Amino acid sequence: MIDAINLTKELIRRPSVTPTDAGAIALVEETLTTLGFVCRRMKFGDVENLYGRYGVESPNLCFAGHTDVVPVGDEAAWSHGAFDAAEVDGILIGRGAVDMKSAIAAFAAAAAAAIEADQVKGSISFLITGDEEGVATHGTRMVVEALEIEDEAISHCIVGEPSSSEVLGDMIKVGRRGSINAEITVQGIQGHVAYPHRAANPVPILLELLTRLQARVLDRGYPEFQPSNLEITQIDVPNVATNVIPGLAKARLNIRFNPNHTGHDLARWLETEADLVAQGFSGTVSVDPKISGEAFLTEPGPFTDLVAAAVREASGRDPELSTSGGTSDARFIRVLCPVVELGLVGKTMHQVDEGAPIAEILQLQAVYERLIERYFEAFAES
Repeated sequence: MIDAINLTKELIRRPSVTPTDAGAIALVEETLTTLGFVCRRMKFGDVENLYGRYGVESPNLCFAGHTDVVPVGDEAAWSHGAFDAAEVDGILIGRGAVDMKSAIAAFAAAAAAAIEADQVKGSISFLITGDEEGVATHGTRMVVEALEIEDEAISHCIVGEPSSSEVLGDMIKVGRRGSINAEITVQGIQGHVAYPHRAANPVPILLELLTRLQARVLDRGYPEFQPSNLEITQIDVPNVATNVIPGLAKARLNIRFNPNHTGHDLARWLETEADLVAQGFSGTVSVDPKISGEAFLTEPGPFTDLVAAAVREASGRDPELSTSGGTSDARFIRVLCPVVELGLVGKTMHQVDEGAPIAEILQLQAVYERLIERYFEAFAES
């Protein structure tokens, strides 16, 4: 058997600040290997990833998660060392306690219980990355691409992100909005403010473009999703002189979008608007869009019903099926199979003194145990 609390503590004590691994992936691999999983490391670039599978038959229930964590921030502000895994008044304090080393430990403990009880009528797999909190280019995205090439069949997936809102089990994430970042560069002609005809001021062009973009109502929402929104995140005019028309102006923005849009269509819209404001301007206007994820929804059905029932039976709560929040690695896994996110309450993630109640970690383990049991009862081939 696996002690979920001790395993969480051991994982926290590996200071795996993205993209550093610090031995966290090896600890997960060692733990799963002792249970009979066949594990393999999948390293892309400098990022360590792990795929482990117990069993060879279908269905294959996958647990996905990440061992990397965000930086500590102000170390002096922590009541205990960020990687000490201190237990104080029933709270396990440490970077990764909520997001999301405890979920990895809880699912490993649940898998161990299911294996011992001979409940695995198919396969259980783990897809663990060390590149979720960073740029996410050499982590789950590339593991998924490799598994697709190999025709590795994953039937359904649980991502252990902290999905709960106020209390454990009150919310399951069944979809996420997409995200696109864009950098806008307006290159003009620098000159003296007294002789504007000899210059091309990029600032009014940039402001006009941003005004046009913000004036559009992207949509009024989508079933199960909130409206899409565009947010300007940075404006930069590198000019310290008061008598100089600048030659350069830049801006950055982010769009979080629901299934009314695709990242490609939004990128094309940004570029079209840039071309329009550039007409008659003697400089250049360019947009560099980067799509970090498309919107997706796991439609309500037998799988989401099963997950909700497991939460209800183990926690006594009827979870809301939600698409709120930011992005997660579920956006990559969705191409393989239906995916939902189920984990702890996320209130302290990324904060100083990130902490998870011991009782909630054990309750999450109980939820996962019931989920695994129900899953193979419902989906195992007769």
